[in-house]
Amino acid sequence: MEPCIVNVALDTPLDITFDYRCSAENAFPPPEIGQLVLVPFGHRQVAGVIVGIRTGSEVAEDKLRDVIAIRRQLTPLSPAWLALCRFAADYYQRPLGEVALPGLPKNLRAQSAVSLDRAIKKQAALSTEHDGRPVDMPALRPAQQTAAQAIADAQGFAPMLLYGVTGSGKTEVYLQAAADILARAAADDAPAQILILVPEINLTPQLEGNVRSRFPGVAVVSLHSGLAEGERTLHWLAAHLGHARIVLGTRLAILASLPHLKLIVIDEEHDPSYKQQEGLRYSARDLAVWRAHQLNIPIVLGSATPSLESWQHAQTGRYRKLELRQRAVQDAVLPAVRLIDMERDKPSDGLTSTLVAALKQRLARGEQSLLFLNRRGYAPVLSCDACGWVSNCTRCTSFMVLHKPEHRLRCHHCSLELRIPKHCPTCGNADLQPLGRGTQRVEEGLQQLFPTARILRIDADSTRRKGSAQAAFDSVHRGEVDILIGTQMVAKGHDFKNLTLVGVLNPDTALFSQDYRAGERLFAQLMQVAGRAGRAARKDGGSVSEVLIQSRYIHHPLYASVIAHDYDGFAGGLLEEREQAALPPYLYQALLRAEAKELAIALAFLQDAAACLTHEGITINDPIPMTMTRVANVDRAQLLIESASRPALQAFLKEWLALLRQTRTRAKWSLEVDPVDI
Repeated sequence: MEPCIVNVALDTPLDITFDYRCSAENAFPPPEIGQLVLVPFGHRQVAGVIVGIRTGSEVAEDKLRDVIAIRRQLTPLSPAWLALCRFAADYYQRPLGEVALPGLPKNLRAQSAVSLDRAIKKQAALSTEHDGRPVDMPALRPAQQTAAQAIADAQGFAPMLLYGVTGSGKTEVYLQAAADILARAAADDAPAQILILVPEINLTPQLEGNVRSRFPGVAVVSLHSGLAEGERTLHWLAAHLGHARIVLGTRLAILASLPHLKLIVIDEEHDPSYKQQEGLRYSARDLAVWRAHQLNIPIVLGSATPSLESWQHAQTGRYRKLELRQRAVQDAVLPAVRLIDMERDKPSDGLTSTLVAALKQRLARGEQSLLFLNRRGYAPVLSCDACGWVSNCTRCTSFMVLHKPEHRLRCHHCSLELRIPKHCPTCGNADLQPLGRGTQRVEEGLQQLFPTARILRIDADSTRRKGSAQAAFDSVHRGEVDILIGTQMVAKGHDFKNLTLVGVLNPDTALFSQDYRAGERLFAQLMQVAGRAGRAARKDGGSVSEVLIQSRYIHHPLYASVIAHDYDGFAGGLLEEREQAALPPYLYQALLRAEAKELAIALAFLQDAAACLTHEGITINDPIPMTMTRVANVDRAQLLIESASRPALQAFLKEWLALLRQTRTRAKWSLEVDPVDI
C-alpha cells in the first residue's frame, strides 16, 4: 500500500500548508479533500482541513508527523467552499488556513470529537422535512412585484442592485423572490438554499421573526458571533448538511458551507460593518459577489443609500438596477427634512427650542420620537477651566469619555477605566466640567425636560448584556417608549410603526473629516435614520412625519441633498469628485500598517518596506502616523499603496509581501486590501 500524505491548512500566520502522514489506521477508508483533521503542531494538537492528497512529500520521511485523527463523521467541505477560501486567501494576501479555520465553529475544531459527535447526532435527530409554501405574504406594490420577479427569474450569475428608499419594502421583495426560488426547487425535487446577510447582529432577530412567520415549514437558521457555541455549531451543521433552506447572518456567514446555495442577498450593502477590521480583513459583500459568480447564481445588493462602488457598477451596466421609489405602505410617505440653524436657535442642554417643541407635540399625540446622536457616554471629555487640563487617555492619543452613571472615565479605544477625579490632577480645582454631549447626557436632560415621558437609551453601554438589545427594541415596538435616544444601533433596519419624529444632534463633525468617505457615510447615516420616521400610514389627526437636523452649517450641499432625498444627485456628484481626484472606485488601494512601542520603529519599517520594491503602475506613498497614533501604549503608522489596475496591484502585493516576510523588524505589521478607513 502506497504511503498516504495529506496536505493540511492550519490557522497559522505562516503562508504555507503542511504535509502529514496517514498511519495505517487513518489511511482507510482513504482520506478526502475537505475533511477536518486533528494534527500535531509544535507541542500542541490543532485542527486543520485537508486541502490536498498525495503519495509523496518534499519533507524528509523522518520529519513527517502522523495525523492524529480524521473527522470522518462530518461530511467533507465542498470543493466550491475550498475554492472560496482560496480566493479570499489569495486576494486578501492571507494564509489559506487563516481563512478556512476561524469561520468554523469551535466545536468542530475541538481536540475531542465528543462535542462534534453529539452535535451531529442532535442535528440528525431534527426534522429535515421541508414545506416551502409561504403564508401571510402581503400583496406587493407593482414596483416590488417587478423586482421580486426579476430576482426569481434570473438565470446564472446575475448581480442586481435593489435601490429602494427607506420603508419601500425591500425585505418583502427578498422574501417573495426566495419563496419563488424555493417553490421551483421543490417542484424539481432539488434542494435550494437562500443566504440573507445583514450588517449587524441586532438586526437579525427582527429579520428572523419575519422569515419564520412567512415560512413556517422551512428550516431557518442564523449564523453570527452572538450565538452560544453549541447553538452556532448546530446552525452551521444545518447549513452544511443542507437541512437549513434559509440562512440568515452577519458577515461571517458568507464563509459558511452551503452546498445548495441558489440566491445571496446582502441587505444594507453599503454598511461598513461588512468589512472585517481584524485578522482577515475581508469584505463580506465583495466575497458574496465572487461566490455568486463562482456558483453561477443571482445576488441582490439592497440599500436606500448604495455604496459608490455598487452605484457605479449599476450606472455602467455591470449590475442590473432595480428601483423602489415609493414606500410600501399605502399613504406612508418619506418624512419632511428640516434644518435647524443652531446659530439662531441656540441649543440648551444640546436641544434647540424648535426640537423641544416638536418633542412636546409628539408626546401630546401619543407618538414616538427618536433622537440620534452617534456618541455614547455622558460627555466626550472632562476638563478643568482653571488650567486647561482635559481627560486624556494615558495609553492612547484619545480622550477618556465621561460615563457619569457608572462614575467612570472610559477610553473607547483601549477600554482603560478610571474613577472620576474629585479635583483637577494638575491644579487641584474641584470644579471639573464635562465638554460636549453623549447619549447619557442627552438622556439626563430629557428626563428633566419631560419627567413623565418614557425615555429609553439604546447604545453599546445600555445593551452590554446578552439579549438586552432585543428586549429594548421589543419595548419600542410595543409602544412602551415615548422618546428613544440612540447611536447608529437604531439608525437602520428597524421598523418603528408609531415613530413620527427624528431629531439629529451634532452631525457637523463628519463634514470636516480627513477621511474622504466621511461625507458618503454621513449622508447614508442621515438618510437611514430619517427613514425610521413615518413608515406606517398616517392616522387621522396624526403628525406629519419629519426629521429635524440641528446644524451650524445649514448651507452645506450635503444637507441640501438630504432635504431633497436626492441620493442620485449626491452619488453622481461624489463619483465625479472621486474620478477627478483619482480615488476609489476609480483607483485600487492597499494599506500596510505597522505598530511598535516607539513610533520611530514603525515608521522605519514602513520606510524600508516602501524602498524594497518598485513596480510600474504602482504608487507607494510616504509612511505617516495614523490619525489615532497611539492605542494601548502601542504607536501606529501606515503606508498607502495605490494603482489604477487591480491585477497590477495584486501582482505587486504578492511579490512585495514575500520580501516583507523575510524582513527582520521589531514592528508588528499587517496588510489590508481595499481599506475602508485611511
